Amino acid sequence: MRNCCALEDQINSSYLNSMYEARVLLKRAKEAQNVLATFSQKKIDYIVESMANAGFKAAQRLAEMAVEETGFGKVADKITKNIIATRELHEYIKDMVTCGEIYRSKNGKFIKIATPMGIVVGLIPSTNPTSTLLYKALIAIKSRNALVVSPHPKAVKCICEAANIMQEAATKAGAPEHIIASLSRSTREGKRELIKHPLADVILATGNCSIVKEAHSSGKPAYGVGPGNVPVIIEKSANISKAVADIITGKTFDNGTICASEQSVICERQIHETVIDEFKQRNAYFVNQEEQRLLENYMFPQCCINSEIVGKSPQFIAKRAGFKIPEDTTVIIAILKGVGEKYPLSAEKLSPVLSFYIEDGIQGLRKRAFEVLQYGGLGHTMVIHSSNQEAILSILAQKPAFRILINTPSSFGAIGVTTMLAPAFTLATGTLGGSITTDNITPKHLLNIKRVVYETVPINDENGKRIR
Repeated sequence: MRNCCALEDQINSSYLNSMYEARVLLKRAKEAQNVLATFSQKKIDYIVESMANAGFKAAQRLAEMAVEETGFGKVADKITKNIIATRELHEYIKDMVTCGEIYRSKNGKFIKIATPMGIVVGLIPSTNPTSTLLYKALIAIKSRNALVVSPHPKAVKCICEAANIMQEAATKAGAPEHIIASLSRSTREGKRELIKHPLADVILATGNCSIVKEAHSSGKPAYGVGPGNVPVIIEKSANISKAVADIITGKTFDNGTICASEQSVICERQIHETVIDEFKQRNAYFVNQEEQRLLENYMFPQCCINSEIVGKSPQFIAKRAGFKIPEDTTVIIAILKGVGEKYPLSAEKLSPVLSFYIEDGIQGLRKRAFEVLQYGGLGHTMVIHSSNQEAILSILAQKPAFRILINTPSSFGAIGVTTMLAPAFTLATGTLGGSITTDNITPKHLLNIKRVVYETVPINDENGKRIR
């Protein structure tokens, strides 16, 4: 049954190209989804629980495969991501009503009926490959959709394996075959065929700007999530020890590969020396001017991020950049004076490297956070560490971010681990980031809702006489 990542042997090998594979997978998925759409809530819930259990059991193996294939991140943290994408996500969605009637007004004259969208086409990144596949598979099946994905070229094997695990678990629990599938090769032609094919109903794109832009340009409904350049404000009333610990915890999680990980620390001048000391006590390394220059040249050659540094350790990055840091270094920090192309380290870094700003008062904090969000993080996430509610409200006013996290690690808070946000690996950015929603994407976003309404304010009476 392990065939969701390749066509059957009898298909003539001369036709085994990505575009043909995409068409066949979509055709099979459509046939399977037509069957799945008839399933009851009870049957769907049983299938989803079986899938979540299978993904949870495979969390370590998939994490090891992802690190080996991509070279990004840490096995232990990818295990955690896989657990979040299965067990914790299932706990959140298990009681969610997604089949048939989902609402009826007290008078019975307004009814909502949930129907699946059809085939979800998923674009899967290399930074969180297996966790994103597991997550998308669960929310697709929970809403009675099929899922066909295009894997990132650096993560084809681990993504296909995760798809296999989800498909097998679903089938054993009673789902039709081919309800979850992945292209066996990653090509531009195959991806484009998937997202533009008439059988594709909605696109769930997680990745870089070009991938998200392509999804939104496909002519299909799409949820796209690109980069997040997350500013983290430390206001003078903050619990400094906890704030610094949270920042390091969030930034070092899987070596900074989550798009919601902290990128720039914006510290109020009144406390900056204490904050810097706290970072140093927690083994953060502050670069000097020459080391900063080396870091910028290595990490952002020609103003574009060097993919070699993604998800790598501070020691790896420093060595390749040309300077030495202690073996116990947790994060590398550069103190900057501006944001933009002249300051490459002010961009999203996808690694345990932070920029650091020292600003005067609430106005200074607000202004710098706004600049950071404008430079590659519109609509995504920002963090405020403060114990002053008035200051928090003043700082967050008119900020172009739709996840504003208070006193928590950004990586964990944005994906719903330490907050009440929905557990998710696709975090929409609203119209500011080119998305139609600001939510963490859940099964509810993959439903079409019928509204059945009875007349409540008649125009004519029973005899046809106009009364209004």
